Amino acid sequence: MGSYSGASWKQEGGVGRVLALSKSSALPLCSQPTPVLHAANRVTRNKMHACSELVSALRGLLAPARPPRLLGAGLADAAGRGSLRALQCSALRVRPSRERMEPARNRAPPGAGGAHGDPGAGGAGGAAARALLAELERQVQGVVRASSWWQRRGVDCAILALSLLAVPAGFLCLRFENVLLFATGIAILGVCHSTLTVKGSHLATHSALTQSKRWSKLWMLFFVEVCTAFPAEDGKYNHVKMHHGYTNVVGLGDSSTWKLPSLNRYVYMFLAPLSIPILTPLVALGRLRTVELRLALRSLGLISLGLYSQYWLFLNVSGFRSPSSALACMLLTRSLLVHPYLHVNIFQHLGLPMFAPDKKPSRIYMMSLGVLNLPRLPVLDWAFGHSLISCHVEHHLFPELSDNMCLKVKPLVSQFFREKQLPYNEDSYLARLRLFLSHYEEFMVHAPPITELVGLQ
Repeated sequence: MGSYSGASWKQEGGVGRVLALSKSSALPLCSQPTPVLHAANRVTRNKMHACSELVSALRGLLAPARPPRLLGAGLADAAGRGSLRALQCSALRVRPSRERMEPARNRAPPGAGGAHGDPGAGGAGGAAARALLAELERQVQGVVRASSWWQRRGVDCAILALSLLAVPAGFLCLRFENVLLFATGIAILGVCHSTLTVKGSHLATHSALTQSKRWSKLWMLFFVEVCTAFPAEDGKYNHVKMHHGYTNVVGLGDSSTWKLPSLNRYVYMFLAPLSIPILTPLVALGRLRTVELRLALRSLGLISLGLYSQYWLFLNVSGFRSPSSALACMLLTRSLLVHPYLHVNIFQHLGLPMFAPDKKPSRIYMMSLGVLNLPRLPVLDWAFGHSLISCHVEHHLFPELSDNMCLKVKPLVSQFFREKQLPYNEDSYLARLRLFLSHYEEFMVHAPPITELVGLQ
């Protein structure tokens, strides 16, 4: 009969594993089968089966259990070895593999385990992610409840009101032939236009100006359709439902609508923004063809009212004598801040980790990895709002907060992220501009690599 030695023990990476029973010989007892031999063979097979069960039991008892590891531990190990490649392999899996320039993109938050890269799927990582977000929400809500109405909504409402009140002064400045006064009028109208169309539309879309649903709807129609010349429902769906609901998820909220791969980097970054005031109403007309007739007629009427009102004011208040000069000045004021408007929209998401729809991480990890804050810039803070400039991470975490409240809770959020070892992306405007110019094809032409938070398996 075959003789079997004891279980052989092999050490691999500090983890003991029972490999197999080493078979030394297996020779038949005789050449002709007999009843006694059949019985002996049955006994041998039973012993072999028992040995196999014993090996399986030993594998479970003797092999040291591997405790679940958080990604934070893998990051610490990789950082201790000083190897960026080890860091990428242990924390983020990127398809296809391409080197990136942003260190924050190569960091994964602690506790983001799971084979599918979605800690929210119900594992321990998902529970940890939900607990982190709940803890942050409790702290932020405490700050909000302790704030006055002026801090919650009044500051931003006052900025929008001042912008509306400054519009007549801008039109009146254009009546004078003095170059300084004319330039002042252009600057006033340009900044006021951006404040109403970007800051006002953004806050109204998120219902951050008032708690009343009726007034929120009215403000959204005014800022989005009358001032911006774009359908309100379409803008809210694309921004709130898609961009915020699926931030940096490829094909859904990945900001790919800003990409124009056919354009040269310098044309796109410096010349293409000038076409935004012309393309916006044209795109709006295309969108109106797909909506209900009642909504299309309403949007068309409000958009036409906004455009014609500004044209009429240039002719009758500013004193332009020809329609062409009025239209040219109208285009100039609407184009004053279009370059930073385009840049901000691409700087704060593109070039950061992108996720597959079926493997997107939990919300707090998605926002910490896929959103970036720019430094405070006075003109852009006024015209675009803090939530689009220096508090974009806070805005994506709490989109119902006003710009002023995002600024107020920013120290709390940034400190929380540091304490929990979560990425908190920040970079300067000029640094992002240089990065996009040097990596334009990678960020704006080619399909982005997919980032998966897979943990340490």
